[in-house]
Amino acid sequence: MNNKTLSIVAYITFIGWLIAYFSGKDQADNHLKYHLRQAFGLFVFSVVLSIILNIIMYTTGIYFIGYLGLITPILLILGIINASNGVQKPLPIIGNWAANNFQFIG
Repeated sequence: MNNKTLSIVAYITFIGWLIAYFSGKDQADNHLKYHLRQAFGLFVFSVVLSIILNIIMYTTGIYFIGYLGLITPILLILGIINASNGVQKPLPIIGNWAANNFQFIG
């Protein structure tokens, strides 16, 4: 697979991220490395958001706050669009954080 395809695959679940990382780590360009960092940041963000929302929902009984979990698939779609267009644009909310904190990827 080429780096653009691997950039798209990186956003498709954590297993997709692992496939993109190990398949492209020898020939990775800046585009792939950037989207690997963004996708990993999105994965970490989604896990943390899920834990926080579950704690809030089940301790307070305010279940409609669970709709905030829709942020994750929206960011996922934006990441896939950016990767397919060949753009290195940070994701809203988490993009700059992921680019700065996950420099070890790549």
